[in-house]
Amino acid sequence: MSQHLLLDIEGTTCPVTFVSNILFPFAKRELSNYINQHGNDSTQNRYIQDAREEWAKDQSVESAELKRQVKEQQISEVTGLTQYLEHLITVDKKSTALKDIQGQIWEYGYNNGQLKAELFPETAECLMRWHQERIALSVYSSGSIRAQQLLYKHTSEGNLEPLFNQWFDTHTGPKKSAESYITIANQLNSNAENIWFVSDNGDECDAARTAGMHTLFSLRDDNPDRNPRDHAIIHTLRDVGAHLSASSK
Repeated sequence: MSQHLLLDIEGTTCPVTFVSNILFPFAKRELSNYINQHGNDSTQNRYIQDAREEWAKDQSVESAELKRQVKEQQISEVTGLTQYLEHLITVDKKSTALKDIQGQIWEYGYNNGQLKAELFPETAECLMRWHQERIALSVYSSGSIRAQQLLYKHTSEGNLEPLFNQWFDTHTGPKKSAESYITIANQLNSNAENIWFVSDNGDECDAARTAGMHTLFSLRDDNPDRNPRDHAIIHTLRDVGAHLSASSK
């Protein structure tokens, strides 16, 4: 049976600091410009409309206060939506609408050379070796599929995007839900037991294992989750090979 590697990005193949210190601040700076420029653009407006709908349903204190200010004409609707999305970035809410918009903003940054993806030192080497070994590589990240593809396309090691077979984001389902991993296994046309999921988050690993996948917990410096629970630990992607070899015997 063919082996599959399903890889998280942040804290697994890419340092958390690249996302938190570079990608998120860039998207936050460019949010207002993006919404102003694309609010009436039919090709981009669907992402903005999704964000508006999410904001309308959000009953949090922050959301209600911004809606009040818009209603009383203290701020414009564009300003309110921008501030709402900035709030979601600040609290790191896994909002699919926000992730889609961030992906569009990051595409602009990558294409004009303002952004260059930072990966762990061994990531490119490992991805290329696994690809040569015919291990099927897929990504499951909370970032949009477009953001995932852009990150791997614009690296200091060149374009790594073609190494991957399939891409999954939160449109598939929440990363802490076992149902999401069952869906992924079905879309990969594979039994869950032939899939190894690698992540820096214990809840995600729990969900993947509940779905029947093998799990590896990425424990690295700067990763916020330091508790691997009872999942096998890797400190570098070079550790993955030993686990794959052991499972194939």
